[in-house]
Amino acid sequence: MEPSTLRKAGSDQEDGFGMQPQRFTDLGRVSNLRQSNGSLCKGRRQPCAFSNTEKQENLSSWIPENIKKKECVYFVERSKLSDAGKVVCECGYTREQHLEEAAKSYTFQGMEWDPKKHVQEMPTDAFGDIVFTGLGQKAGKYVRVSQDTSSSVIYHLMTQHWGLDIPNLLISVTGGAKNFNMKLRLKSIFRRGLVKVAQTTGAWIITGGSHAGVMKQVGEAVRDFSLSSSYKEGDVITIGVATWGTIHHRESLIHPMGSFPAEYILDEEGQGNLTCLDNNHSHFILVDDGTHGQYGVEISLRTKLEKFISEQTKERGGVAIKIPIVCVVLEGGPGTLNTIYNAITNGTPCVIVEGSGRVADVIAQVASLPISDITMSLIQQKLSMFFQEMFETFTESRIAEWTKKIQDIVRRRQLLTIFREGKDGQQDVDVAILQALLKASRSQDHFGHENWDHQLKLAVAWNRVDIARSEIFTDEWQWKPTDLHPTMTAALISNKPEFVKLFLENGVRLKEFVTWDTLLYLYENLEPSCLFHCKLQKVLAEEPERLACAPAAPRVQMHHVAQVLRELLGDFTQPLYPRPRHSDRPRLLLPMPHIKLNVQGVSLRSLYKRSSGHVTFTMDPVRDLLIWAVVQNRGELAGIIWAQSQDCIAAALACSKILKELSKEEEDTDSSEEMLALADEYEHRAIGVFTECYRKDEERAQKLLIHVSEAWGKTTCLQLALEAKDMKFVSHGGIQAFLTKVWWGQLCVDNGLWRVVLCMLVFPLLFTNLVSFREKRLQAESGPTRARAFFNAPVVIFHLNILSYFTFLCLFAYVLMVDFQPRPSWCEYVIYLWLFSLVCEETRQLFYDPDECGLMKKAALYFSDFWNKLDVGAILLFIAGLTCRLIPAMLYSGRVILALDFIMFCLRLMHIFTVSKTLGPKIIIVKRMMKDVFFFLFLLAVWVVSFGVAKQAILIHNESRVDWIFRGVVYHSYLTIFGQIPTYIDGVNFNPDQCSPNGTDPYKPKCPESDMAQLAPAFPEWLTVLLLCLYLLFTNILLLNLLIAMFNYTFQQVQEHTDQIWKFQRHDLIEEYHGRPPAPPPFILLSHLQLFVKRVVLKIPAKRHKQLKNKLEKNEEAALLSWEIYLKENYLQNQQYQQKQRPEQKIEDISNKVDTMVDLLDLDRLKRSGSMEQRLASLEEQVTQTTRALHWIVRTLRDSGFGSEAGIPSMASQEAPEKQDVEPGIRKKVEELGDCYHVNARHLLYPNCPVMRFPVPNEKVPWEAEFIIYDPLFYTAERKDMAAMDPVGDNPDSLSKICYNTLDGLTDRQSSHGLYVVQDGLPLNPMGRTGLRGRGSLSCFGPNHALHPVVTRWRRNQDGAICRKSIKKMLEVLVLKRPLSEHWALPGGSREPGEMLPRKLKQILLQEYWPSFENLLKHSTEVYRGYMDDPRNTDNAWVETVAVSIHFQDQNDVELKRLNSHLHTCDPAVSIRWQVVDRRIPLYANHKTILQKAATLFGAHY
Repeated sequence: MEPSTLRKAGSDQEDGFGMQPQRFTDLGRVSNLRQSNGSLCKGRRQPCAFSNTEKQENLSSWIPENIKKKECVYFVERSKLSDAGKVVCECGYTREQHLEEAAKSYTFQGMEWDPKKHVQEMPTDAFGDIVFTGLGQKAGKYVRVSQDTSSSVIYHLMTQHWGLDIPNLLISVTGGAKNFNMKLRLKSIFRRGLVKVAQTTGAWIITGGSHAGVMKQVGEAVRDFSLSSSYKEGDVITIGVATWGTIHHRESLIHPMGSFPAEYILDEEGQGNLTCLDNNHSHFILVDDGTHGQYGVEISLRTKLEKFISEQTKERGGVAIKIPIVCVVLEGGPGTLNTIYNAITNGTPCVIVEGSGRVADVIAQVASLPISDITMSLIQQKLSMFFQEMFETFTESRIAEWTKKIQDIVRRRQLLTIFREGKDGQQDVDVAILQALLKASRSQDHFGHENWDHQLKLAVAWNRVDIARSEIFTDEWQWKPTDLHPTMTAALISNKPEFVKLFLENGVRLKEFVTWDTLLYLYENLEPSCLFHCKLQKVLAEEPERLACAPAAPRVQMHHVAQVLRELLGDFTQPLYPRPRHSDRPRLLLPMPHIKLNVQGVSLRSLYKRSSGHVTFTMDPVRDLLIWAVVQNRGELAGIIWAQSQDCIAAALACSKILKELSKEEEDTDSSEEMLALADEYEHRAIGVFTECYRKDEERAQKLLIHVSEAWGKTTCLQLALEAKDMKFVSHGGIQAFLTKVWWGQLCVDNGLWRVVLCMLVFPLLFTNLVSFREKRLQAESGPTRARAFFNAPVVIFHLNILSYFTFLCLFAYVLMVDFQPRPSWCEYVIYLWLFSLVCEETRQLFYDPDECGLMKKAALYFSDFWNKLDVGAILLFIAGLTCRLIPAMLYSGRVILALDFIMFCLRLMHIFTVSKTLGPKIIIVKRMMKDVFFFLFLLAVWVVSFGVAKQAILIHNESRVDWIFRGVVYHSYLTIFGQIPTYIDGVNFNPDQCSPNGTDPYKPKCPESDMAQLAPAFPEWLTVLLLCLYLLFTNILLLNLLIAMFNYTFQQVQEHTDQIWKFQRHDLIEEYHGRPPAPPPFILLSHLQLFVKRVVLKIPAKRHKQLKNKLEKNEEAALLSWEIYLKENYLQNQQYQQKQRPEQKIEDISNKVDTMVDLLDLDRLKRSGSMEQRLASLEEQVTQTTRALHWIVRTLRDSGFGSEAGIPSMASQEAPEKQDVEPGIRKKVEELGDCYHVNARHLLYPNCPVMRFPVPNEKVPWEAEFIIYDPLFYTAERKDMAAMDPVGDNPDSLSKICYNTLDGLTDRQSSHGLYVVQDGLPLNPMGRTGLRGRGSLSCFGPNHALHPVVTRWRRNQDGAICRKSIKKMLEVLVLKRPLSEHWALPGGSREPGEMLPRKLKQILLQEYWPSFENLLKHSTEVYRGYMDDPRNTDNAWVETVAVSIHFQDQNDVELKRLNSHLHTCDPAVSIRWQVVDRRIPLYANHKTILQKAATLFGAHY
């Protein structure tokens, strides 16, 4: 591309990659960064605690120190005036726009203006926030940078100071910088697809940043998305890289300390030859070279920046990938062609949007043709079609250059994707972009399955499961489940449930996936914002062992996780992961934070390889993964894993418990509500599965409720539901039926209650058939067994205790009212004995610990129950009353205390009545209303006290008696509410005899303020009456009605759930009497004595009754859980069916079908139009061929003497076809040579130097083809070992000494292809033109001989047998890789004159082995001899090689062992390895051809 084109105002935008296809290695760190931010690729930044002002101050100091601008320091007047008619410098700026020193500098006087000398760097003065005046967009970021600014500095600015997240994809959009027209449909598809791919993958879009052409299209696409999107997952990052000197109104961006914000005016009408920034871009990098009005300045920096970003690695979830880059092309001119060419040369995939115009359409129309059909005449025809305005400017040399570049672009079809609207099923640009990247990745050579693995990692990084399904998980490659484990880990950590589901569908088994190391790694990578992560860190910080250790980084172990989980699940569970003993040897403790699944180097895959021999360390890996997902509140992911779980009801209830406990501590309201909603969802899942089980088999379903789940801490489903307060689950009919069954014990539940009571009262009736038992054995018996079964039933125990309790209360009341003597009577002693039995029972309940929770936990659990507190309070109050009663002086006080205690014992009856289905819900309502009463009393107290104090102060003067003050302020005011009006409030009933004037009479109130002479009240009666009216208004009408309304609201709220609450609380009563001794107080003392002997004397531990907690045998438990899994699948299928049957879902499905139908109709229309175009093109081609044939017939007949000149019919010009068919032999040779041999040898850029070749299209490669304009440079590189080289330059005298086609001294100048032509003292490459004369970097003119040994052996398995693939044996070949090379190579290279071993081969072999290897070469088999398509080849020098095969048949071959022992490399960067022979191994292309021939020689797999 010419410089003049670059600087032309309004020229095509040079987007993307610049001219030089070099590999930039600008990987250095910023030298003088003030902030230490770790590596550039740091995935997660710490939340910044600075305010906006501090950030701006930090930026104002950091940017000028690290980022520079360019200024012209020497004014040299340009010969031409500017467009405005002003005198300007050669840099384009006026004298006033220069620095004062530049305008009067004498340092450079008399010198020509040179940008390298006269433009200097200085701290930048334009950066900060940018706001487009009047357009309303939010502020963007901008910075003015020097053309030479390091890419690492800019990247650091974007990621650390601008706060951009590292992208998963880089999209470089290039094309025309002028406005152009696109079809409305194509424009819509492009905009939608571009933004979709950027938004879904987390990509950066890089453009030229101006408000014109393709940049404007991108900006409008982003604008339309932000306006139309109903949700916000994140802004689309659009970065404009523009030239500072071409920006209109750029002076408004200048401020030495930064602009926060700078107000920029978008003025398209007054911009002239300059451009305005696009208001829809979010960030701008303005590249400055010190000039004004010159376009294309940003190309080099943009190329370096894109290359640098694409070399960075982003890690997420243990997967680290290099950031992929793709170039998207719309329209464009010559500069765009250079961008595409450089992108393809650098291996960057390109997506060409056909239909956008100019270059894009030229490439799109020839992309499907064979290379041989892409000729200069065809390109000339296409240019005349799409470049009508500027076609006359295309010279023959320029057409040749375009042809060569387009051929090179099309040759690498794997990097080229043509987006055709409606073609090949393409509907969206986003799919085309991602398919292009996958196609490019698929075409790259990788070892083994690394290619597919890399594609999968890209799809996971983009979170595009649709692409993974359609492009990766196909029949083309069979995935092993273990190959998916590392990517599965990444999908879990990065919360991508659709990928987790996809991996499960493709064979990943969670039981094999979850190992010790995997689980540890997952907990190491919890979200830092997760509440569970904070709790885990607290546990680590409080660990006693760590305090004594060195201050090493805390490391999560599974017993730490178990500790936090037990806090959430409850102490009734056992730890899910036991604490390791010190004597135990840890299994595999890898440094998890440093493990990455990288494209290169050590990967997380090694974790799975090394742990492949592990037996899964937990009893239920699915449970472990489910817990990990639930504690992070990842509902969708947890749902997928729950569907794989075994003990699914217990799992759902445990998840509900964990989420409810976390929600209590979660500070974020939204997160807390999400947790509660998810907990409710899991409760419904448990209900759904249990319902399926209960419908199928009631007995087995009830077994599921009480079976001990080893996986969930040796607890039961019922216990989990009770602890989680899952009332809906507990109130389920099946569970209530089970509780009823437990309540009736071994009695039939259909026994009438009156029968049970009658048998209790009349004991002999038990031995009749008045009551029935569930077991036939008991029904048949009539002895003690029948009596034991009857009296052990909880319902019998309960009613015996009720009778006992009523008897106790009656006796207690009798003693208090009738028989309370100074000396206790026998009735009173019976009460003491009775109370002692109650104390013993409460003690038994306190110490009864079948779950082994510990005394403290059991005590906390005991006192958490309100009725237990009431019992303890009543007992303590009784003891206090008894103590007073036994002291003669306090006998009356003791009676009063015991009377009050009687009230508490009566209140205990409410708990007994909770078993009643009628009274139970009402008692719950009363308890809830008590809370309302307390709130009401607070409001009432405010009015009572305020009115009482005011009334007392107005009526009574200096009342000193406290009891009468209390009466006047509180007591009388309270009674007023109920209608007892104070006596003296209005003075009507004033009577001095009923009061005490001085307050001396303790039994009379003090008289109000009065006139004693007239015996009339002296206080303002109107005021006291008014206060009374207001008081009664607010208390009787407002507050009492408020209380009624509160009661009504509470009743309505509780009434809806009272049935659930009663059923839930019913369990506590049933469990209490289920474990209670059968004898009622005071006879229960006998049972307590028996328990004391068993527990204390005989040391027999307490056991929970099997009816509430049953540990099954392993086989029985496995069968039960398998049955549960089967019914869980039924439940999930029913849920899916119900989901589909919902009206909303049906409407959505119909809508999707209609949309699909519309798209298919549009696609069919486009296909038909495309088919018509193809048919017309085919018809046109046939007409052309017919015309050509007729032309040839006419010419032949005329040459043969038939006809006359006058009779020749006029025919269309056939210049182009004639040119195509002038020499069919040459055309055939082009097919054979141009594509096979002269591909690498014709790259425009010669390797390791800035020399450019003359462009040689395929048809001009043979020397026989006429190419008049062919004028290549003469280039010979200077090298250190000049003595061994041919002369430098084309001096005939020096060249005449060389003897070609013979042995010239030690230099062999004979070609394997026979004699070659020598012209003007220089040999001609036998394969044709290369675009460069001289010998380049080769040693001599003519053939440069090389040797490439192909050292192979058979690939064997561990048993020593030869491995096979597709029946054929598999080879291994010795390959090496040199520094800065992406490809492996066969050992060998050019040989020094007179030497047998190549110099590069000697570098990897120890010197003592050289003779032995020479001996192996003598006995080797030649597999190839001839020309090599080497990028160093020129017109006058080329490489020819001899490839020989050295094969070791036996693995125990002595020479093979010696070779392996003598392999050595002086350079540690050089790698040597034995590699399996396969067509996908990353070898150089010409080496692959040699290797294929060697594999064919042995009939081996390739």
